Amino acid sequence: MIQKILPGIFSIMAAGMVCITALPAAPRAETPSIHAGHIPPAQQQPDRAEQVVRALVQAYPQRVLRAEFRNGDWAVLLRDTWFYYADGRMLPEHLRSRASEYSPIAFYNYPRELPPWTAPSPEQVNRFRSMTETRAGSRTPRAHYFFDTLYRAHNHTESYQRVKTLRFLGFSVMVHYSILEELSLVEERILAAAQTDPRVRAWINGTGTVSGWTWRTMAGSQSRSFHSYGTAIDIQPRSLGGREIYWQWAGPAWWNIPHEGRHHPPDAVIQAFESYGFVWGGKWLFFDTMHFEYRPEVFILNDIAMATLR
Repeated sequence: MIQKILPGIFSIMAAGMVCITALPAAPRAETPSIHAGHIPPAQQQPDRAEQVVRALVQAYPQRVLRAEFRNGDWAVLLRDTWFYYADGRMLPEHLRSRASEYSPIAFYNYPRELPPWTAPSPEQVNRFRSMTETRAGSRTPRAHYFFDTLYRAHNHTESYQRVKTLRFLGFSVMVHYSILEELSLVEERILAAAQTDPRVRAWINGTGTVSGWTWRTMAGSQSRSFHSYGTAIDIQPRSLGGREIYWQWAGPAWWNIPHEGRHHPPDAVIQAFESYGFVWGGKWLFFDTMHFEYRPEVFILNDIAMATLR
């Protein structure tokens, strides 16, 4: 299969690869509106709410227009609607009073490197078991209004209208039109790495399916999946070689599976995705090693540099 994918890359490399420069992910300097009722509380360091809204402005500059402290909370202007932090829920004004009906959006800590696996202690096992039961029984959906508006995908019909078909590593995959360039550059990096890294070539040759857009909730929850926006893709191999790829498929004691028991893409593949703002599900506690999801604000919040677009 690699022979079918790579021919064009040699002519590209002969003409000279475009250099991608990594830039620090420091938020842009902004001046929030300061007038009656819009004065932020005095503090030495930005609180989490301010950090998140400023990261969103930097991550989606053509759509999230500015951050501002207003009506007692930090907010961002997304298109023509103000979305308030609301303890991580990013809600429009008319839903702020109903914040308890929603779970927060995960603006989580994301490590630069995959932390080493250690066998969980009995206390950790009990905690993981409790977290699994809580996750399975949760009926509180994650607040979806911000991303619905960001991607103009409030329902199945709207979402389907926003996706385009992209050829990625020889597979046709439907994704949101706004990430076509990012995924194309990810592919270029992977193909370039395959020229010298036999592990990447073997991974490409062993790929069985690449799936993107599908309107659905996350398994075992009421929360909308990022696949519903076409901003996540799953890359599954033809054979797992006896390893696990997804925590829910791994059995009730998924926390006992070390890294070597999980199917991981090569490091060069993970780094290619991360360079353009895609988090890898293999770094999550509830691991999903086939999953990549476009969340550039997560990298900004964790001070991890991303590549510039050409």
